[in-house]
Amino acid sequence: MRSRTPDRLCAEAVELARAAAEEAALPGKVGDHVEVVADGDRVVTHYFLCEDPGYRGWRWAVTVARASRAKAVTLDETVLLPGSDALLAPEWVPWSERLRPGDMGPGDLLPTDAEDLRLEPGLIGDEEPPPNSAVSAEMAELVEAEDADVTAGSPRSLPAAPRRGSIAALAEELGMRRARVLSRYGLHTAADRWDESHGSKTPMAQAAPASCVSCGFLVPIGGSLGQAFGVCANEFGPADGHVVSLSYGCGGHSEAAVMPRPPRPAPPVIDETRVDVLPLREGDTADAASEDDLGHS
Repeated sequence: MRSRTPDRLCAEAVELARAAAEEAALPGKVGDHVEVVADGDRVVTHYFLCEDPGYRGWRWAVTVARASRAKAVTLDETVLLPGSDALLAPEWVPWSERLRPGDMGPGDLLPTDAEDLRLEPGLIGDEEPPPNSAVSAEMAELVEAEDADVTAGSPRSLPAAPRRGSIAALAEELGMRRARVLSRYGLHTAADRWDESHGSKTPMAQAAPASCVSCGFLVPIGGSLGQAFGVCANEFGPADGHVVSLSYGCGGHSEAAVMPRPPRPAPPVIDETRVDVLPLREGDTADAASEDDLGHS
């Protein structure tokens, strides 16, 4: 088990540790002594502030040790380590996770993941409709059960026609119970505006790999305009939440390409059997540095 109390002789070897840090660092880049930590029996690490502007918050860690029943303290290792407030490079993030809405431009291609949770199979090829379909047997049974609860008995036995069967109720369900609706002129002017902003003649659509009519992110709309327009539901697309023409398109098409899983970088491999000869001072060359200048690790 490691001792929590630093060895006295190793803890007092501050000057030895400072000399080792100054030998590894550039002149004047080793700051004050911060602390000493016990790593084991007769093994301690001295920490010094790093004054190099490029390593703000880093510390020089110099490990010293001594043999059992020996009074001489020897140098074990010198390394530069980040502190709690050190300036570190951000964690590596795949480009697909760094992408934000609005980053896509004309000609850009955004592949979709094969397991994208925003998409699901459309044409499954089964004869039986899915359980949540409006024409499935389960939905039909639910409709009959609701009708039975609302209208007790046959309509002929009731004194008056049910409320849900009236013309006003039917018009309200169809979204037509309004004082005025769009005229043919209003529909055409709206279609012209939408086609001008998100139509086939825009630079984004001209550079797109496919049109919105075959995109899984297209949400259909009702009415006569549904034959030529829909709503984009791709949060990374340039038209997210906007009405788009079926001939419009962008690089975020759901079937443009299937994105493979982002590769993760392999952990670094340190070859401890080789020694790289590096210069220790400004102006020195790697050939001029000798093994004695590097010390022992």
